[in-house]
Amino acid sequence: MEFIRGNAKVSVRENSQCYTNEMSAHDFVHLHTHSHYSLLEAIPKVSELVAAAKADGQKALALTDNGNLYGAIEFYKTCRKNGIKPIIGVDFFVAPRTRHDKEHAKDEPKERLVLLAKNEVGYRNLIQLVSKSHLEGFYYRPRVDRELLETYRDGLVAILPSHAGEHAHSLRHGNHDRAAQSLDWYKQLYGASGGCFVEITRHPEIEGHKGRMQEIEKVARQVGLPLVAAHDVYYLQSEDSLACDLVNKIRTAGFLERDMDSEPRNFSFLSQAQINELFVELPEALDNTIRIAEMCKLELKLGTWVFPDFPIPAGSSANAELLALAERGLLERNISKTPETDARLNYEMSVITEKGYASYFLVVADLLRHAREKGILTNTRGSAAGSLVSYATGITTVNPLEYNLPFERFLNPERPSPPDIDMDLADNRRDELIDYVRQKYGENKVAQIGTFGTMMARAAVRDVARALGHPYSLGDMIAKLIPFGKQGFPITIANAMKETPDLAQAYKSDASAREVLDLAQKIEGNARHVGVHAAGVVIAPSAVTDYVPIQFDPKASRIITQYDMHAVESAGLLKFDFLGLTNLSVLADAKVRVKNRLNAEVDLERLPLDDAKTYEMLSRGETHGVFQLASPGMTNYLMELKPTSIHDINAMVALYRPGPMAFIPAYIERKKDPKLVRYLDSRMEPILKNSYGVIVYQDDVLEIAVKLAGYSWLEADKFRKAMGKKIPAEMAAQKEKFKAGCLANHITPAAIQRLWEQIETFAAYGFNRAHAVSYGNLAYKTAYMKANFPIDYMAALLTADAGNVDKIGETVSECRRMGIAILPPSVNESLGTFTVADNRTIRFGLYSIKNFGTGIADSIIAAGKKDGAFKDIADFLARIPDRNLNKKSLESLIQSGALDELGERGVLLSNIDTLLSHQREHMSAPKDQASLFATSSARMGTPTLNLADAPAAPIEKRLEWEKELLGLYVSGHPLDKHKDVLARQRMDIKTGKEKFPRGLETVIAGFVETIRPILTKTGERMLFARIADFSDSIEVVAFPRVLKDNGGLFTAGSCIMVKGRYSDRNGDVSFVVEKAKAL
Repeated sequence: MEFIRGNAKVSVRENSQCYTNEMSAHDFVHLHTHSHYSLLEAIPKVSELVAAAKADGQKALALTDNGNLYGAIEFYKTCRKNGIKPIIGVDFFVAPRTRHDKEHAKDEPKERLVLLAKNEVGYRNLIQLVSKSHLEGFYYRPRVDRELLETYRDGLVAILPSHAGEHAHSLRHGNHDRAAQSLDWYKQLYGASGGCFVEITRHPEIEGHKGRMQEIEKVARQVGLPLVAAHDVYYLQSEDSLACDLVNKIRTAGFLERDMDSEPRNFSFLSQAQINELFVELPEALDNTIRIAEMCKLELKLGTWVFPDFPIPAGSSANAELLALAERGLLERNISKTPETDARLNYEMSVITEKGYASYFLVVADLLRHAREKGILTNTRGSAAGSLVSYATGITTVNPLEYNLPFERFLNPERPSPPDIDMDLADNRRDELIDYVRQKYGENKVAQIGTFGTMMARAAVRDVARALGHPYSLGDMIAKLIPFGKQGFPITIANAMKETPDLAQAYKSDASAREVLDLAQKIEGNARHVGVHAAGVVIAPSAVTDYVPIQFDPKASRIITQYDMHAVESAGLLKFDFLGLTNLSVLADAKVRVKNRLNAEVDLERLPLDDAKTYEMLSRGETHGVFQLASPGMTNYLMELKPTSIHDINAMVALYRPGPMAFIPAYIERKKDPKLVRYLDSRMEPILKNSYGVIVYQDDVLEIAVKLAGYSWLEADKFRKAMGKKIPAEMAAQKEKFKAGCLANHITPAAIQRLWEQIETFAAYGFNRAHAVSYGNLAYKTAYMKANFPIDYMAALLTADAGNVDKIGETVSECRRMGIAILPPSVNESLGTFTVADNRTIRFGLYSIKNFGTGIADSIIAAGKKDGAFKDIADFLARIPDRNLNKKSLESLIQSGALDELGERGVLLSNIDTLLSHQREHMSAPKDQASLFATSSARMGTPTLNLADAPAAPIEKRLEWEKELLGLYVSGHPLDKHKDVLARQRMDIKTGKEKFPRGLETVIAGFVETIRPILTKTGERMLFARIADFSDSIEVVAFPRVLKDNGGLFTAGSCIMVKGRYSDRNGDVSFVVEKAKAL
């Protein structure tokens, strides 16, 4: 191996501790560096580290994040792309005793060890060490121990850190012998192959550091271990030290303490020249960085996929089994055997067979077969719906031949990427299917995919402001000035300052805001924590750790990969998407309710697609609870469109997105008047016929590129990706290629320009047709159930919202609009979920009371089923011997009205301690006595419970409790006494939020639910309040000048009328107050 500096050559001598050269300067490789994947301990992004090495002429670079391999694949690929040799390593935490010892004050890890992979064996051992340090050794930090190090030592280079190595700790405590013993142990472990080095660093800014390094050098030479120069990197530039200190404070939830008198420690990415200056007297330590770089020759085989080991009958093959399954499925789905069907099936099978994907299809088909057998409702999204094989094998739910869905958008012979089938599952049963996978393939072969929560613009600002010790209001004020990005394109702070004058002004005029924004930009986009991908699961043919590192989900006991979805795929494991979807849970629940109540079987896969009641309901804008169609903007378009076919719904699902939304008016106009349909070229008619000549789907763009511009399917797919990324250079190249192809096909320049403009507007946000059809059909199913079985569907919808009082409140409002009454919770009448009481009435479920657990709810329901209705409060307490009935849960039962049949709320609340004491007496009584007591209680009441007199709870208080615990008012409404005034209002809050022009003055009236006063930068008082009427609620903003005259009106519980203007910011609607008065 040769490293070149200028015209001089440094040659490597095998088995030598240093390198001879004729230069005064020595090449150097950073072997101890950290990226932002050392979560909240370092700040460089992987690309920034690689760019710094490249700019300095370094030929190799190591990544050694703390206790993990999160960034390994990204680092490897980025280095390769930039001509840098990647060295993958880990900065390990070492357990003081064993990894199994976890005693406070004894086993927190203090010692570190850097290991680098020399080859694939070493890389696999890093994976094992990292995985076991998390799964077996985690205690404050993921820890390895000597047993693990001995077991997984092959293929690794060890660097013993200068500050946190075991020997360094011993020397600081004056124990020279123990330091020598430690070094000798590592020498015996790794030194036989010349793979053990003692790190030396140079930090002249740290008092005493030079002396400590001299001690380390002395003991290393005594033991016979070579030295290696390093500079532990946690940030790029020395001026980034404050930002790095800041992320550490964010990690520990502390506040930054600035010491202006001391020089900050420097852990920046030093150049080779700077390193040479620091190590001028120790050239061998520099040369050994090159020696180590030469030893590390890891070559990863990325992009070669492996599939789960699906069982295949002896004498058969995955291809034969898939074809047989598809042919059986076509018969079961009553699809006629025609030349078109045979040709399509054979073509798809040829592509699947050629690419070796048959086993993947068999695995997915088996998963969804199991789901159907267990009654788990599923839907498959994405381009997979364009496959007839997928439909025939039960993977997808729409026939691609009926919707003209192209297979090539899913798989084509030219595209190298693997298949990706996204499975939507009823969210309340998703874990059942993942458990099935574990049982079928083995626990050690299955893991959910990890992901990283990142500090995007708003979050970074809030984190930085808090860690700097600023009041919450400053960070909140700055964050709210940053607009939300568009879907898939999060906005940066730099772009936000260009787009938002108020933010730019705050940066210019406020020193605190400027510091927050400057520091936030240094950490913006960095990983903050590890999480679990919403859907992704990997299934390996052998242990997952044969391919990727794993750990526990920090918030649960689930096993997750340390690699994100992109790195997992690069490492060879395909992602299986199990996405929980609430709407599927609602549909499944509604279907069961219809069966139980009406003895009617609803086949959701064979619904009539021409149901008049469904389309009429959508045309009236009654879309609450309908999948994909319930937003105010979509609802307005549906009312204008008056949909009459499933194609209309599919088109609206695809068009209601940024970009394509511009084509909605044309779609509506052409549907109403077919004479307006025009095609820029007659060859576009077969592509756009069902959408009235409007480009609706990504597939439309791809087919236009193929049929009009002469693209291959692979070129068309690259065209789609280039349009989505919006990179100017790529866009310009594609435009020229598209134009040339169209000209060659005799399309006029004017038509080409108009067509390009349409595609350019559309392409970045367009849905593929298969995805829109899958979602459109699911939307139709939810609309059909609401239109035809309204009370069952709404009860299921309320049940799905359990625990979310805001959503329940919205759904209850819709029920009342539909003429469905909602009864309050009752310990004698309610079950856990919402239940249908009769054809026009739904009873509130106990599970949906806020602050009330399901365990105590189940105990109440079981007691009622066993011995009948509760007679009085004493009877209730005697029959619920459940320790979960604590003060909080009993208080929730009383305040929500669930005990109204057994006692008045005010009286029960005043006596709550007496009630709990009475219940505890029953719990502690001997079983025979308690049983006898309970029997007499059930028969004649309990005479020993005496409640003190207390006033009844006033109506205002009851309403407040109901809103807080149930999300709705039951006993009445705070505005009941002002109904006449409200009836004279031009429009209610809900209508105003959806339709009233922004910026025009209007009046709203309502009830003040909450207030949040704050102080401005000048110390004046302003406030945010939430005002509600019978239809909805809205946040109102009252600035200081308004509060001077009207401040007394804004109190929780008051009924007021305010004049002002609706305002939209970042998708949130608020109301800015000019004047206010009491109702």
